[in-house]
Amino acid sequence: MKTLVETRRLKKHFPILKGLLMRPAGAVKAVDGVDLAVKQGQWMGLVGESGCGKTTLGKTIMHLLPPTSGHIYFDTPDSAKDEIDMLEKSSLDKGRLKALQRKYDLSLFKRGRLKAIRKEMQLVQQDPYSSLNPRMRIRDIVAEPLVVHKLTSRKQRRSRVTEILELVGLTAQHLPRYPHQFSGGQRQRIAIARALATSPSFIILDEPTSALDVSVQAQILNLLKDLKEERGLTYLYITHDLAVAESVCDTIAVMYLGKIVEVGEPLRLLHSPQHPYTRALVLSTPIADPTRKTGKLILPGEVPSPANPPSGCRFHPRCDRATSDCIHSEPLLTAGVTLCACFNPLG
Repeated sequence: MKTLVETRRLKKHFPILKGLLMRPAGAVKAVDGVDLAVKQGQWMGLVGESGCGKTTLGKTIMHLLPPTSGHIYFDTPDSAKDEIDMLEKSSLDKGRLKALQRKYDLSLFKRGRLKAIRKEMQLVQQDPYSSLNPRMRIRDIVAEPLVVHKLTSRKQRRSRVTEILELVGLTAQHLPRYPHQFSGGQRQRIAIARALATSPSFIILDEPTSALDVSVQAQILNLLKDLKEERGLTYLYITHDLAVAESVCDTIAVMYLGKIVEVGEPLRLLHSPQHPYTRALVLSTPIADPTRKTGKLILPGEVPSPANPPSGCRFHPRCDRATSDCIHSEPLLTAGVTLCACFNPLG
């Protein structure tokens, strides 16, 4: 299965400006060197506590937030990505390096090329109450991507919008209404319909069910499953709910303070977590499964500030297995696990 979306050493830092002249005095390292690969047809979950950088990573992949450094690739041959890495390390052929980056690296795309790639990459945001323009009718909200990308004529637009709405369980009767005339679940269906308008192959779902009732959550998740199977979609599903991620995702990536600490299949990751932070997340998630280890692990201290993250392993100030090496050596993500100095398979 080929890789559809990949980030390499991706960073997104927000400058901290101080003084009358608003000079940079530091940076909030929201995303700090993330390597993540999403296979075609995969439903990947991205989990972690609030403030760890999940949403920022999703928006940076979409280039809604310009990356500070690193690479973003969409449907790029592995040979091209590896050649870019090799040329960056060797600094031998800068002309060839720039040519490859301009062709493949989404982080450097501008205007027209960025607009074109966004037909293939769409975002469904967390809050259905604020993600839709309250002054626009539903027919115009769903049709807007068609207009921006010039995908249909004016005569064809109404039938295309109706077709998309029917995919998410709505009808032509809903076209003239405004967002405030719908329930939360219906609004999220409208947001999903808008994302489907350009027939994308990759959709980032930023906690699309967190603001909904449990029964409505199930309806939206079932809808996403059906759409994925029918249209061959690839998802990056951002959530703080490990139980939801387990039920729908085929792969889960765990994020902590701007970095990915573990990636794996839900069954392996939740029954045998390899990283101490993943273990803490699993133990704090109430799931009705008698085969899974239960208990409660209270992490000491607070989450460090992303403006001044700890040296070495970022989890070491709260880790009960930390050693002196954890303070000085920054671990690398290898085979889906961050191999910290304290690494030890945890049952």
